[in-house]
Amino acid sequence: MSGGAGLGEGAPDWYRLPHAEPGNRIGIFGGSFNPPHSGHMLVAETALKRLCLDQIWWLVTPGNPLKDHSELAPLEKRVHMTRALADHPKMKVTAHEITLGSRFTARTIEMLLVKRPALRFVWIMGADNLAGFHSWQDWRNIMKSVPVAVVDRPGASLATLGSPLAKAFERCRVPEMDAQLLPDLKPPAWTFLHTALDATSSTRLRQNKQT
Repeated sequence: MSGGAGLGEGAPDWYRLPHAEPGNRIGIFGGSFNPPHSGHMLVAETALKRLCLDQIWWLVTPGNPLKDHSELAPLEKRVHMTRALADHPKMKVTAHEITLGSRFTARTIEMLLVKRPALRFVWIMGADNLAGFHSWQDWRNIMKSVPVAVVDRPGASLATLGSPLAKAFERCRVPEMDAQLLPDLKPPAWTFLHTALDATSSTRLRQNKQT
């Protein structure tokens, strides 16, 4: 079933949701990807392998409501850069939020669950987002809607101990050794995945480009 119902024939293919078979385990990896980099790829590869996912969907957002948009590259450019980076048969790139008209993760997830009820979604994020996750709109509902996998990023490991997410959902944390079970669990359920660290950041890449 196409995720692009109602789109004009001239709409870019990245407006649509990727194809997936019923029962597939799909990691949703959302972000501005401004620009995408090797650290993002490491997060995606770690989640794909450790969670035994069928696909990773890189969800390129029109614009993060919590970030300054003054340095935000055009959406189409970010999609193409992300596609060039995520060159893997199990990784798909979409900017479907522009079709949904959604600016917030909670609403996006809600609509994805309605559009693709036969898929098993997991929200994927780097641990650098963990400390501020409680500032996301309806963050508790995100946790209660889909399992969540947090992948280690440089300097972020200790955030698992003191973040509001970790405290509020402490009893729902899945041991890392059981991470492959996460897509099959009823939310709230989350895990933290340790991995090799890549210190590359989008902010630093933009700063280096300007100097």
